[in-house]
Amino acid sequence: MSNLAIELNNVCQSYSHFNLSGINLELEAGSILGLIGPNGAGKSTTIRILMGLLVPQGGNVQVLGHDMLKEAALAKWKIGFASEDMRLYKNMSLQWHIDYMKSLFPGWDDSYVKTLIKRFDLIPEQKIKGLSHGQRVKANLLLVLARRPKLLVLDEPTTGLDPVARQETLRELMDVMMDEDRSILFSSHNTQDIEQLSDKITFIDRGRVVNSKDKETFLEEWRRVRIEIDSEKDLNSINHLVDVKRSGRVAVVTTNKFNESFIQLLKGFGASISSVESLSLEEIFVAEVFSSRGGE
Repeated sequence: MSNLAIELNNVCQSYSHFNLSGINLELEAGSILGLIGPNGAGKSTTIRILMGLLVPQGGNVQVLGHDMLKEAALAKWKIGFASEDMRLYKNMSLQWHIDYMKSLFPGWDDSYVKTLIKRFDLIPEQKIKGLSHGQRVKANLLLVLARRPKLLVLDEPTTGLDPVARQETLRELMDVMMDEDRSILFSSHNTQDIEQLSDKITFIDRGRVVNSKDKETFLEEWRRVRIEIDSEKDLNSINHLVDVKRSGRVAVVTTNKFNESFIQLLKGFGASISSVESLSLEEIFVAEVFSSRGGE
């Protein structure tokens, strides 16, 4: 039996202004996959397909062992979805929403609701229209988490939150992952949130997957190396160089395959190593996208 919570194989979708091209995506059970891409990259379209809200023109979609073209209704009982676009009834209280959701889902956890209300500093009797943006996001998340879903699909869940509210939300998501049977797909263009939460990272741009690896692999393999070298030496012939910036004898090279062999290769070119620096996930993402676009 597959240990994958999500499996997309060669998924395609075409519009007059945008194409989703051969998307391959996997999320292992008990893991968090961060889906990173700029606005308009195809993140929301991909999520709509895996949620069964949009039928792809090509490819296969499996979620929690269910074929989403045939068994979407069965899968959705086990999926919790939250998005910045979700809206609650503004004239009704949070408690009304809690009672309504409880009537729909037999796995509703009243004890967990109490914990989340306290942690999120929410007032059940307060009407939705009286909540701040951050409070509405946390209320939405409470209504999703209290179902105890096997899979959480979060589409830009922290957009517009102040730093305190964002950290509260991220902390709760980290607590959710203490249950090893639960999986999360976290879509965002905020690389700091993704870096904080995710086990695996997938970069998407212009409707296609640019790269997908374990987070630690990305962070370990990418380095910025400052060197001194004869200005006549051509560094572009060195394998796995993503970027080279030069000023006389001083050069800064960026690689996506850093190891001791790479250092020895630079030294073999006559380079003197001044420093080796790690890159943030945001820097890696920008470099990956820029490279995939042919440096345009």
